[in-house]
Formats: sequence, C-alpha cells, structure tokens
Amino acid sequence: MKNFLVKTIANAGALAVAVWLLDKITLTGDSTGKKIWTLILVALVFGLVNFLVKPIVKMLALPLVILTLGLFTLVVNALMLLLTSWLSDKLDLSFHVEGFWTAVVGGLIISIVSWALHVVLPDED
Repeated sequence: MKNFLVKTIANAGALAVAVWLLDKITLTGDSTGKKIWTLILVALVFGLVNFLVKPIVKMLALPLVILTLGLFTLVVNALMLLLTSWLSDKLDLSFHVEGFWTAVVGGLIISIVSWALHVVLPDED
C-alpha cells in the first residue's frame, strides 16, 4: 500500500512540474486545495493508464521501439499522457493537454521528474 501511495505522489509531483513548465498543459481550479485534489485524481488516472494500457501499446510498438533504438518510447509516453487528458475530460477533471508535441515534451518531463522522485522517495511495501 505504501508503494502505491509513493508512486501516486511521485506521479502527482511530476504532473505538477509539467503543468508548471508547459503552458499548453493546464490544470484549472478555484482554489489551491481543489487543484491539489484534481492533481491527485489525475495522477491516479495516469497511473491506471500506465498500468493497464502502456504495456499493451509497448508490446505492439516493439518493432518501432527497436527500429528507433528506443526513441519511439517518447511517442508511447505522449500517447499515454493524451489518453490521460481524454479520460480526465470524461471524468470531469480539469486537466488538459493541448497537442501532440506538447504531450511529447510533457511525457519527457514527467518521466524525468518521476524517476527523480522515485529515487528520493522510499518505495518499500
């Protein structure tokens, strides 16, 4: 349970950094508390997308990943971020990613920040 909580906090932090750095990734809300709550819910959606959908997409895209020496993984990460944005819209969460290239840069930022937070935060169960 602690590992799930740490991963959710790391995802929320990484998403917050992406929202802060990129103008076309938006998180709207009336107050700071509502924004934090929305960010945690979006982090849960993002974690669910990465857990359920990403392995299937990576397996199907394996030839392209091999052909591009792993660079196609950036496209897969962007697609997961766009799917999270779409699901957030369907769940009436105020998180939106505008455009594919914004999603590519956002996915790169989220990957780097998430990795750094996983190094810093404890991860034992």
